[in-house]
Amino acid sequence: MNHVTAAAQHRFTVNLSILFGELPLLERPAAAAAAGFTAAELWWPFGTDPTPDQDELDALATAFETAGVQLTGLNLLDDLARGARGTLSLPAESERFRENLPVAVRLAERLGTGALNALYGNRLPDADPAEQDALALENLALAAHAAHGIGAVLLIEALNSAESPDYPLVSAQAAVDVVDKVNAATGLGNARFLCDLYHLARNGEDPAAVIDRHADRIGHVQIADTPGRNEPGTGDLDFEDLFARLTAAGYRGRIGLEYRPAGGVSADSFGWLPCELR
Repeated sequence: MNHVTAAAQHRFTVNLSILFGELPLLERPAAAAAAGFTAAELWWPFGTDPTPDQDELDALATAFETAGVQLTGLNLLDDLARGARGTLSLPAESERFRENLPVAVRLAERLGTGALNALYGNRLPDADPAEQDALALENLALAAHAAHGIGAVLLIEALNSAESPDYPLVSAQAAVDVVDKVNAATGLGNARFLCDLYHLARNGEDPAAVIDRHADRIGHVQIADTPGRNEPGTGDLDFEDLFARLTAAGYRGRIGLEYRPAGGVSADSFGWLPCELR
């Protein structure tokens, strides 16, 4: 199976918080459509604001609807741009997370979004880790119920310790353990593992082994090559093998393109993926 054939077994979604970042947010869905994509995902796009004005939400939704692009995934309140890695385990931010949840869910429901990504939040030097974990489980259960109400899954992601040194979930097993706790707490079964192959590789894990071991927990996959977080073909990962393993493991969801274009121009970074596969 060659690289393109392996990719042809999957559907893709482009992360518009990192790709097409050279354009204003409201222009990115149309740019994705012009590049051949019909699906996109976003980090929380309103910075630190958990409850943006309705006109801002409407403008974003309209940009997707006009472009004919489905929003397939949305991060709950996180503000990654300022180093935050989620808010749900932070005592001082928990209320803002809960304020954000119904806003994010309404936007997701309008745009047919099937996945909400709940980043866990950094460890705090003045907080008890056990208390942070208890708060995280409480808020993740709320989020799982909210996602279930619109037929969505709740994603829990492992990040890499080099870029997120205070984030506690820096292995696939750590994230899967939280997934299992949330599902046990809610009985819903809609918490899933976000398998980001870039973060796993940066952590020194074998992405292929993670796919094989945790296939039944995977709710979404994201990719970037390592170590530069650029498009496939610019680094060390064997995407031919990884795509084939995902197929063999029964993964039928989309694969999120969450990379920085090596040349700085997003539209020029898709040569590895033929237009008909986007």
